[in-house]
Amino acid sequence: MTLDKLNHLLDNALAELQTRGTRKGAEHVVTGFKAGEGGFGPRCYLAGYGDRPFLRMNSNSYLGLSSHPKIIAAEEQAARLFGAGPGAVRFISGTCASHIELENRLARFHGREAAMIFSAAYAAMMGVLPPLISEETIVLSDALNHNCIINAMRLARPARKIIYRHLDMNDFEAQIRTCIGQAERLVVVTDGIFSMRGDHAPLHEITTICRNYEDSFAQGIITVVDDSHGVGAFGRTGRGVEEHTGARADILVATLGKAFGVNGGYVVSDRAVIDYLRETSPFYVYSNPITPSEAAAAVQAIDLVDEEEGRALLARMRHLTSRLQEGLAARGREIIAGDHPIVPLMIRDTGKTAALVRHLFAGNILATGLNYPVVPKGDEEIRFQVSAGHTEEDIDYLLTVLDGFAG
Repeated sequence: MTLDKLNHLLDNALAELQTRGTRKGAEHVVTGFKAGEGGFGPRCYLAGYGDRPFLRMNSNSYLGLSSHPKIIAAEEQAARLFGAGPGAVRFISGTCASHIELENRLARFHGREAAMIFSAAYAAMMGVLPPLISEETIVLSDALNHNCIINAMRLARPARKIIYRHLDMNDFEAQIRTCIGQAERLVVVTDGIFSMRGDHAPLHEITTICRNYEDSFAQGIITVVDDSHGVGAFGRTGRGVEEHTGARADILVATLGKAFGVNGGYVVSDRAVIDYLRETSPFYVYSNPITPSEAAAAVQAIDLVDEEEGRALLARMRHLTSRLQEGLAARGREIIAGDHPIVPLMIRDTGKTAALVRHLFAGNILATGLNYPVVPKGDEEIRFQVSAGHTEEDIDYLLTVLDGFAG
């Protein structure tokens, strides 16, 4: 047997991606970091680029916690106690005290009865939606929801999948009305923060509309929100889109790998929901959890966000986000302004987006260009992500490098 025939097909598929301009290509390999100096924040080094220091404007570590001494110390201490890995799935022998402590801490942080951790937020969404969707369920989803939601719906195979226009509450309500009498249960799923644009779901409006129609479905309406980019980076105390909008989802999925600076995903909800998912979610039952040391580090990160230092980091991140938005607007650049540290610079052309990414890289800046099909045609952009680890000098340097782009 041989892979020659398959390899030929795969090579052609990769060539097609290259022709369309959507191939991601080789990944940059981070080899180390250097501390900030001279008013500038930390820089990273990349394999193959010697001692060139790069400014990361494409990191999800919104509060800069991944390098915080307290979090590193918590992880090191737990690794010495429990070892480098869990050694088994949770129901066999892979549950450690730090996993339970983290789940209890997450439940308290979000004001829920219970929490459950997964290996990643992607795995969490894939593991949460299918067990809650039956052949008598219709799923209603925002048009710009993350890929994990799209694939979770495919895996769940509901009676119907309906997509409503992005953030369009008139269309959302109209689609709900079409579902009446067509299903026993309606599941409404949305991102909290939309990762490509930095805008957020109007959760108060969504939940209000759902309450108005809940009695029209025998098993009610369930709201599910993935706020992986919001929790820790959005809302007055970092509790995400729920805090910002003053509303609450029935089931909240989020991550420990962005603002909290560690790794893993989780879900919080009523205890009955979590108990059911522990028994039925294959991404939980058959997959190792995050390491005990990662769990301990995550507990420390949540505690820090809830302290005065966390409030100061959130305030710093917002200040730097405003500085970048104001600087881009003053230069006549088109952005999608908002309160989240994702700052999309709209380019609206695939070729120009790629050219600007190369220009920024030549200026020692790492930034992500988003092209079709990741974003709709005409919405091509550079996604800048601000961190509390940045400085005003970093933001001004980015703006200066952008001024030199003639495309």
